[in-house]
Amino acid sequence: MSNTINILSQGAPRIIIAGGGTGGHIFPAIAIANALKEQNAAVEILFVGAKGKMEMEKVPEAGYNIKGIDIAGYNRSSLLKNVSLPVKLIKSFFQVKNIIKSFSPDAVIGVGGYSSFPVLKYAQVQGIPTFIHESNSFAGKSNIMLGKKATKVFVASDGMDKFFPASNIIKSGNPIRKNIVQQKIDRNEALKSFGLSTDKTTLLVTGGSLGARSINNAIAACINEIVSADIQVIWQTGKGNAAQYQSIVKDSKVWISDFITDMSVAYAASNIVVSRAGAMAVAEICVVKKPVIFVPYPFAAEDHQTANAVELVNKHAAKMIVDKDVQTELGKAIISLANNKEEQEQLTKNIAVLGKIDADAIIAETVLNYIKK
Repeated sequence: MSNTINILSQGAPRIIIAGGGTGGHIFPAIAIANALKEQNAAVEILFVGAKGKMEMEKVPEAGYNIKGIDIAGYNRSSLLKNVSLPVKLIKSFFQVKNIIKSFSPDAVIGVGGYSSFPVLKYAQVQGIPTFIHESNSFAGKSNIMLGKKATKVFVASDGMDKFFPASNIIKSGNPIRKNIVQQKIDRNEALKSFGLSTDKTTLLVTGGSLGARSINNAIAACINEIVSADIQVIWQTGKGNAAQYQSIVKDSKVWISDFITDMSVAYAASNIVVSRAGAMAVAEICVVKKPVIFVPYPFAAEDHQTANAVELVNKHAAKMIVDKDVQTELGKAIISLANNKEEQEQLTKNIAVLGKIDADAIIAETVLNYIKK
């Protein structure tokens, strides 16, 4: 991709980036915003997210303005909680109308999460160019609906023409954080930052920014066997979960925290990763080239995490355990992989070719060039 600054004849372009809910949507959105700024320093960017969600904190921390709307997603576990959804959706459209009228964007980019739907839908009604980034191997229903009128749809997987018009698809990959792409810390230094030994196999366990209860409980159940197999552990439990596991696991070979601020250091320290199979986690692990055991979240929309993991498993680039088997199978799988250097090397070799590091630049350049026309 070109690193040259695009100066647009109409003046500074104005772009809304909509979506959020989890780190898997927010961090790619921020990566796209940063790439837009790199390619055109004058670009004006406004984020739109859901009030009370993570983006309302993380986006300002990254230096960008954000407007919150009153919107919630469909609750699959409690149908009663969905009663207020129609009211919230209607209210969100009025809020979006005011935001778009006030900001007057040249384009809107949707990165996923339920707050992206009303923003892109209203933009399309108003004839504003819309761009979708679909991070998963199985597209969500909202993106499928929006994709029919989207200017371009950026995807990370093959075969996405079963969800979107083929002529509108650009295979960009998934934008990942620069600190992961540019990570330069060596393994020994990374391990020392966690207070761990430099001569042991190291397991990184992460369920994402919000955690993964089934993975956490499975690790807690087999942690003694893992440590006895001479494996040390870096364990991100997710928000609000660390204390309960710290109270039962006091071995010095196990580092536990709610959240890892710099995942690049955790990846650098690890030999093996256990992770959910959200699109961003998959993208990052491909770039850092680590042998991984995926445990897909079974209640993700359209079971997209399983689709994400299966795509890599079919290429012999990852291993997978289904969530219902994690309690009985995860410990055995970790120890088996840790003891099999040949399998680790094969997984590393196969996953390495799948990593893409310029998705944010591809998306930014495509959007800016479209506006320039």
